[in-house]
Amino acid sequence: MRVLVVTVGSRGDVQPYVALGKGLQAAGHHVTLATCARFRTVVTDQGLAYGQLSDDILQLLDSTAGRAAMEDATGVFGSIKTNIKLARQANPINRKLLVDVWAAAKQAEPDVIVYHPKALAGPHVAEKLGVPVVLALPVPVSVPTGDFPLVGLPALPLGRWYNRLTYRLAGAGYRMYDGMVNAFRRETLGLARTSGAALTTRLPDGRPIPVLHGISEHVLPRPADWPAHVHLTGYWFLDGADRWQPPPALVDFIEAGDPPVYVGFGSMAGRDPHRLTRVVGEALRLAGVRGIITTGWGGLEMVEQSDTNWHLTQAPHDWLFPRVSAVVHHGGAGTTAAALRAGKPSVICPFILDQFVWGRQVFALGAGSAPIPQRKLTAQRLAAAIREVTTNADVQGAAARLGRSLAAEDGVANAVARIDAVLDRAG
Repeated sequence: MRVLVVTVGSRGDVQPYVALGKGLQAAGHHVTLATCARFRTVVTDQGLAYGQLSDDILQLLDSTAGRAAMEDATGVFGSIKTNIKLARQANPINRKLLVDVWAAAKQAEPDVIVYHPKALAGPHVAEKLGVPVVLALPVPVSVPTGDFPLVGLPALPLGRWYNRLTYRLAGAGYRMYDGMVNAFRRETLGLARTSGAALTTRLPDGRPIPVLHGISEHVLPRPADWPAHVHLTGYWFLDGADRWQPPPALVDFIEAGDPPVYVGFGSMAGRDPHRLTRVVGEALRLAGVRGIITTGWGGLEMVEQSDTNWHLTQAPHDWLFPRVSAVVHHGGAGTTAAALRAGKPSVICPFILDQFVWGRQVFALGAGSAPIPQRKLTAQRLAAAIREVTTNADVQGAAARLGRSLAAEDGVANAVARIDAVLDRAG
C-alpha cells in the first residue's frame, strides 16, 4: 500500500514521523513523507520518498519575532502581543501549506494519509481522494480528557471540568482557520463547506478519525475517559547509533573522567543564545561536572573545547545519552523520550507549550529535577539542579527503572499495526 505521512514544524515534529515511516516501509508499504524542505535529507537519507512542503513556517520561527515568542511564552499566556502578530504572519503560510499538501498527495497517490495536526489539509485531502486517514501526534493535544489540561494551559486545582474546558478553548482558537480551510475545500478540492473545518475530528460518514499518540503509557498513563479510537502506542524512536561514527576525540573525552552532563536545547534559542551559553558554562563550573554542549539548530553557541567542556553540533541521542550522567534539555517530546529510554535523569528547561508538560511529568515520575523555565534560568539554579540529578540515588534509580520499561516497548511496531488495521477495515 502507498502511505502519505504529512508533518509540519521543527525537527521534533519531523523525526518521530520519519521513524514511523521507516516502520511502515519495513512492513511492506511505499511511504512518502511530506514535510518542510529543510528536512528533505532527513527523510531521503532514511530511504523514504520526499514530498515538498514550504519552509516558510520555520523561517518565521527563526525570525526575531519568532525567537521573541519562544523566549516570552509561558504556555499560551505569554507575550500576547507577540503571538497575535505571529498568528497574523502565519495566515498566508498556512494557506500555502494547504495547497502544498494537496500537491504532495496528488504525486504520492496514497491509499492512506497519516497526518500531524499542524497539517490542516490532511483529513480534507483524504476525503477528496476517498482514502482513510489517521491523526498521529507526539503530544496529547487533540483529544479532550479530564485527567490533564490542554498543553500550554496552566494545571489548576479546579478538577476535571476545568481540564475538559481547556480543550474547548483550543477548539475556539482553531476556529480562526475555519474560513481558510473551507476556502481550500471549495476552491482547490471542490468539496462542500464543513463545520469545524480546521479541527476535523470525524470522517465524512460520522465515524471518528483514529488517533495515534507516539507516547509511552509508562510516562503518560492513558486517560480512562479517552474513547476506543484513541491510542498510546509508545514512542517512535529514530535510532542512528549504528550509522554514526563518533569522532575519536569525543570518545576520548567521555572516557577521560566521570560521565559528563549533556546540555542541548535543539532549535529553541530565544532572543539571546549567547547569554544562554554563558549561563550553561557557568552552571557546569559551579556544579563541578564535565559537560558536552551541543549547539543543535541555534539553541546554544559554540564553546571552546577544554578538559571539562566539549562542543558538538549534534549526535544521535541513542549513542550519546547512554554515555552521559544526566541530560539538560528544553523538554521537547523527542529529547525527553530519548533521555528517559537511556535511563538518565533530566533537568528540563522549557521554553514553550508541551515542554512545560514534560518537565512536570518527568519530575512527578521522580526521574528528574523540578523544571526550570527558561525565563527563570540562572547559572545558580541550573547548577543546583545538575547537582541534584547527578548525586541523588533516588532520582537516578527512578530514571534507570523507567529506561528499562521504555527499552522493552516498540512504539513504531504498535503504530504500524494500528495503521494496518485501518487499511484492512477500508479493504
